[in-house]
Amino acid sequence: MNATPDPVVIREVGLRDGLQSLARVLPTADKIEWIRDAYAAGQREIEVGSFVSARLLPQLADTDQLVAFARTLPGLCVSVLVPNLKGAERALATGADVMLLPLSASHAHSLANLRKAPDDVVADLARIRSARDAAGSRCLIEVGVSTAFGCTIQGRVEPDEVLRLVEAALAAGADRVGLADTVGYADPAMVRSLFERCLAVAGERVCCGHFHDTRGLGLANVYAAWQTGIRRFDACLGGIGGCPHAPGASGNVATEDVAYLFASLGVPTGQDFDRLIALRARLAVWLEGETLRGAVWRAGLPKTLRTAPPAPA
Repeated sequence: MNATPDPVVIREVGLRDGLQSLARVLPTADKIEWIRDAYAAGQREIEVGSFVSARLLPQLADTDQLVAFARTLPGLCVSVLVPNLKGAERALATGADVMLLPLSASHAHSLANLRKAPDDVVADLARIRSARDAAGSRCLIEVGVSTAFGCTIQGRVEPDEVLRLVEAALAAGADRVGLADTVGYADPAMVRSLFERCLAVAGERVCCGHFHDTRGLGLANVYAAWQTGIRRFDACLGGIGGCPHAPGASGNVATEDVAYLFASLGVPTGQDFDRLIALRARLAVWLEGETLRGAVWRAGLPKTLRTAPPAPA
């Protein structure tokens, strides 16, 4: 074992995955403060929004403004979600660093979420790759394979179908892929098995784990994925979020809890806990009346935990 474990990247996705599940619209000024404070807390990858129709998700209508601000912060990787070619073209125009295309392994969820079958989304991906290349952009195309461990609409999702879509996405032009437990059905054994199978066929292009704590196994699943070699994870401050088209899929893993998990293992994430918890307190004010989750903010850090200073940008 290395004396110093490889660092883990925690991508904050609360500004997109978290806010899309809430009816209220958080003012742009508050979102900018969120990005600024998250950056000050050591976060170096933030998903700031989505280029989806403002009619469908008015909560995310200011994504272009957030990308513009986030790009002023040195060393920050700016991610956005894009549902289709039109969204990808907007992402390219803003200069985002990463665009994330959701690809559901559940046929039923894909139709509910994007109104397209999974293979039609793969065809869209090929067009997005062509547009990216034609623009001469260095924006990375990441595919998030959602409902990879099961679906509240369809039920079981076959691992073989997940592998097929991972290979299809990479063949169509994705630079990298991640696996998402969109509805909180996964357990650590499932996570370990599916990530190991995907890593066997796609190697380091399998780059991210996205977990929900809907049934209390979120951190256990993060740990299981980490054991397979995954070093990048999505999380939401305060454990907010969920998919509007996945009934009962509440609660992403909390950013502060994921940071604590790795701190307890001696794995650097670059997070400053004092600033992270202070930001969570601000979020509670901004989202007064909404349910926030997580454990570290309630219990605090144990006196036995030695936290290193944040890694340099």
